[in-house]
Amino acid sequence: MNSEEKEEIYKKFYELVNMAPAEIEDWLKTEESKEVGQDSGDGESIGHKSGKKIIRIKRTRKDELTSADYEHMQKVNGYVKRHLAQRPEGNIKDTPWRYSLMNWGHDPLKD
Repeated sequence: MNSEEKEEIYKKFYELVNMAPAEIEDWLKTEESKEVGQDSGDGESIGHKSGKKIIRIKRTRKDELTSADYEHMQKVNGYVKRHLAQRPEGNIKDTPWRYSLMNWGHDPLKD
């Protein structure tokens, strides 16, 4: 991936991931965060693991991000965009849909 692609991924990631690292950390400690998402095979959901990576990425200086970081950022961007397109009707505050997005660093109530 070239520098232009990386810049676009970085920019989109910081637009879509609207939770601060500390907010994500606090969220990942809740039962609600652990109850949603597809199990990765070890009892922890893919989204929950993603949240941990997002925290690390957001705490890493841009010039220290690796290719694997950019690949994960791209995965996060795709997931959040797809999931936002599936927004359910009505109040979303206490829904698995919102909880899943929050595992990926996006709280739709902040939109």
